[in-house]
Amino acid sequence: MTEVRNNHGHGHGHGHGHGGPIPVGPVAARVVVGLLVAIGIAVLAGAVALWPSSRSIDIPLPFQTSGGGAVVTEAGTVTLQDIGPCGSASAGKPFTGSPQPPPNDSYNCQRSLIDIESGPNEGTTTLLEIGPGPGQPDLRVGDNIRLVRQTDPSGATVYSFEDFARGLPLLLIVAAFVIVVAVVARWRGVRALLGLLVAFAVLVGFMLPALLDGQPAIPVALVGGAAILYAVLYLAHGVSLRTSSALLGTLASMLLAALLSWVTIEMTHLTGLSEEQNTNVQTYIEHVSITGLLFAGFIIGSLGVLNDVTITQASTAFELADLDRNANRRQIFGSAMRVGRDHIASTVYTLVLAYAGGALPLLLLFSVAGRSINDVLLGDAVAIEIVRSSVGGIALALSVPLTTAIAVMLARPPRSGAAAAVTARSGGRHAR
Repeated sequence: MTEVRNNHGHGHGHGHGHGGPIPVGPVAARVVVGLLVAIGIAVLAGAVALWPSSRSIDIPLPFQTSGGGAVVTEAGTVTLQDIGPCGSASAGKPFTGSPQPPPNDSYNCQRSLIDIESGPNEGTTTLLEIGPGPGQPDLRVGDNIRLVRQTDPSGATVYSFEDFARGLPLLLIVAAFVIVVAVVARWRGVRALLGLLVAFAVLVGFMLPALLDGQPAIPVALVGGAAILYAVLYLAHGVSLRTSSALLGTLASMLLAALLSWVTIEMTHLTGLSEEQNTNVQTYIEHVSITGLLFAGFIIGSLGVLNDVTITQASTAFELADLDRNANRRQIFGSAMRVGRDHIASTVYTLVLAYAGGALPLLLLFSVAGRSINDVLLGDAVAIEIVRSSVGGIALALSVPLTTAIAVMLARPPRSGAAAAVTARSGGRHAR
């Protein structure tokens, strides 16, 4: 790995016989490759050391059925829908034929007959009675839904509404995404999609079980994030010094983001308890640190935007070095940084607005609470998003010069004075 091939010259040169491979400084190449190999070995060792045990975790109370087990859902389809008297003894029970009539003094509610299409009572029907109120589902004939199946204290099977079935619509949306990416980006897009699968596997197969196992969140997030970056970058962009420079810049930026996250969380005393899911974690999974989860979320959330910026900077530096063989490192660095500054400006907007979009329901509630803007901004819920955006923005901005410098060292090797003079004279004759 001591040279990078010219993707555009194909050996025809630029008018002065310098087409073909661009020589790379052997020392810089060895240093970058050696660092990446060493980091890769450290990541593997960290994954082995932090690998979760096989101990089982009790299901938290909010996610249990009445019998204490895991929630089991079955498929169902709404076949009849009306408003009428409720209180039927058949509500929630599997039956064939017609449901039992409600008592004479019953109240009106939404009644839905559901065909049960999976599980031990497949082929039977159940009745759902849904009273009026905010957050209640509005069922229609033909809706496909998921039903929770559990057992009541008497041992009888009962069903209740869980959610709308979204399997087919989600499958179509994901299929459209895969097809568009594959058609436009071709094999590189397919490899990027494979990288996403690897990232999902790392999150589900390593990071979440390790956090549940009580492993410290900081090393888990760093090891998991590094593993994701190795897979995503090399799968999507191929194994080359161009990709390696972007990877090294991203790993360094991730480490910087981790340090900034730790410092800012300690400085601001963020707890994360303003979010209901974090409160549930603290209540029912006591050995998991909420602060650690915040920290891990900051790191993983920054990977996508860091990857975007660093691969762009690496590609820009290599392309500039390829287009102008007479440009020195300082000139290539300056040109690439001009591109990087534009990228920073646009990506910072993306970063901040993405977090603001996710916090819109929260901001809406604060807007009608009558609280001062100072209290809203300094509260835990909004402060988390401010800190998250700031940490990501700092790491993003610093990743540009860092990655550009690494890429320039690989794309333009140092030249001796004599070689530089010969190149300059050759370029001058070509210009005349």
